[in-house]
Amino acid sequence: MSEPLVVVGNGMAATRLVEELTTRAQGKYAIAVVGDEPSLAYNRVLLSSVLAREAAAEDVELKPARWWRDRGVTLVYGRRAVEIDTRQRFVRLRGGAKLGYAKLVIATGSEAVRLPLPGADLPGVVTFRDKADVATLLERARPGARAVVIGGGLLGLEAAYGLMKAGMHVSLVHLMDRLMERQLDPRAGELLKQAIEARGIEVVLNAESEAIQGRRKVAGLRLKDGRNIAADLVVMAVGIRPCVQLARGAGLDVGRGIVVGDDLATSAPGVYALGECAEHRGVCYGLVEPSYEQARVLASNLAGEDARYTGSLLSTNLKVSGVSVFSAGEFLGGENMEPVVLSDPGRKTYRKLVIGDGCLKGAVLIGDTSDALWYLDLIRSGRPVSALRNDLVFGRAFAGPEAQAA
Repeated sequence: MSEPLVVVGNGMAATRLVEELTTRAQGKYAIAVVGDEPSLAYNRVLLSSVLAREAAAEDVELKPARWWRDRGVTLVYGRRAVEIDTRQRFVRLRGGAKLGYAKLVIATGSEAVRLPLPGADLPGVVTFRDKADVATLLERARPGARAVVIGGGLLGLEAAYGLMKAGMHVSLVHLMDRLMERQLDPRAGELLKQAIEARGIEVVLNAESEAIQGRRKVAGLRLKDGRNIAADLVVMAVGIRPCVQLARGAGLDVGRGIVVGDDLATSAPGVYALGECAEHRGVCYGLVEPSYEQARVLASNLAGEDARYTGSLLSTNLKVSGVSVFSAGEFLGGENMEPVVLSDPGRKTYRKLVIGDGCLKGAVLIGDTSDALWYLDLIRSGRPVSALRNDLVFGRAFAGPEAQAA
């Protein structure tokens, strides 16, 4: 008989795990997927397109209901899991129902961080993380009104772009000295800032938020340096934190995330974790690709194979507010590393490669990212690039026959 396997969480990581597992171990498990959000799994990366009215909410669904049915998966969404009992091996849902399991996978993802500012509880203060947030923003986004987005990372930029496309006057406030400081070097950050400002979004850097002004509704944002920015809407997009409450309540080892080994197993027998809620070798990955890599490894292990997850090379390859951006590896450089830079202000493109020990260690691309996957493969493989050194920054097409064979 099929073993009962329960997946808590119906996001992108859970969907990829089910896809991998039903391919590798068809019929081995009777799978039930429990999701708190009242909808089928969807692509969070595309939420900004929904906010910008470039896509409909149904367009971001990962798989239709029929796909789940064809694989024999029981979907229980719109029901929060409130308890895990690792001794009796069951998950309790809100309302009291229990789901027994032989194997359990926790894929609860992350939640938006909400700054504890005075006025943060006012109507008109919203986070930007899920479909419910987007629905709220679409309801409140009025052409000609003013919005302030706190946070200059990916989420903040996408929120700002979506609100601008909705006709609002948008100010983007960021604590650090450049946008996307975890993914971009200073020059790339400046180019992205210029591109964002060219779209009509005001960018305010080195700015610490102090309080949200207003009484019955939002009136603006006050910064610690005394400046005031008028606003009818404030969006907090300052980061995410792993959802670990369920795991902590079950007595699992929890650091910043749910601690897992190279087999993605937690401290409890038969219980695994993956995606943004998992902490592997001290690292919590807040990106999609590591979640997919973990899903492949976990599916292999659950199928009876011996697979190990040893960590992910962090990379970003996407379009941020209409600007193509790529970064990977040690793009800031370091001791005994050499930067190679190509900057073309006229074409609004920028490339920085970091070479060390004869290999490509990191890369940042702004504007033209057509060679991103090639650079990423060179970084991951650690292949020597000395023979390509003179032309490497110009891309694969210009780097000679050695590049075409790579």
